Amino acid sequence: MARIVNVGVQMDHVSGITITGDSTFAMSLEAQARGYRLFHYTPDRLSLRDGKVYATAQQMTLRDVKGDHFTLCEPERVDLSTMDVILLRQDPPFDMAYITSTHLLERLHPKTLVVNDPAWVRNSPEKIFVTEFPDLMPKTLITRDPGEIARFRQEMGDIILKPLYGNGGAGVFHSARDDRNLSSLLEMFSQMFREPFIAQEYLPQVRKGDKRILLVDGDPVGAINRVPAEHDARSNMHVGGRAEATELTAREREICARIGPALKERGFLFVGIDVIGDYMTEINVTSPTGIREVKRFGGADVASLLWDAIEKKRG
Repeated sequence: MARIVNVGVQMDHVSGITITGDSTFAMSLEAQARGYRLFHYTPDRLSLRDGKVYATAQQMTLRDVKGDHFTLCEPERVDLSTMDVILLRQDPPFDMAYITSTHLLERLHPKTLVVNDPAWVRNSPEKIFVTEFPDLMPKTLITRDPGEIARFRQEMGDIILKPLYGNGGAGVFHSARDDRNLSSLLEMFSQMFREPFIAQEYLPQVRKGDKRILLVDGDPVGAINRVPAEHDARSNMHVGGRAEATELTAREREICARIGPALKERGFLFVGIDVIGDYMTEINVTSPTGIREVKRFGGADVASLLWDAIEKKRG
């Protein structure tokens, strides 16, 4: 009889997710359907003692039922080296707490397969990794220097300004050339963030959508288009963006072909890139979303394809 595969799911607490759009939930449901045993824990329950990594975890059963989507068993102290796979899926911010969790999980990988590879997650922040492909992205500046940002806006006209390690559309501002609030905005950013900021050329094509393309082991497997609300510069769905079905263009396939080898080299089994018009703006490697939306609009079962890739990697 085949041994049961143990899967650790490191995530924000399952009680707080919205199952209709949560990719971690979709991944975990697929693992459960394959007969794998799920162990849920939050990153604050990780421990390192005498060279071993532990978590206070709970066995988890999932149901695709709103309001009744999970059951957790009693907490137990689990030696994470007994897991076959760990899904590294807590949401950013990509702060020192996040970075520390990658250091701990690195003690386990690759004997226990961590998805995605924690060392490369740590070394590939989403808004910095993308700068390795400057010809595929809009004009971009990373700095804390207000003078550099002012010069950049003067050259570009409209710009998007956002925190370098933010997520989910939080702190994203559209600043037009004649906007007199830039200095105040930079003062606020300087008080809130110790890191540099990122400024990018504003792409008017965003009004037609910001496409999320999902890649499994370096290959594109599905996409959705996220259209911003009329009075918002952000297309993220939890701030009012609207998802719609889409197909990949020739340019988008070119982008995927260019970045695919770098994703495979880094052990990134599941990645989501953001594309506006002809340009890639981010490579999301921490906890990309979009699996359930792709399937809902008639696309591939990305969760199944991901587990196929994980099983192949383990084999």
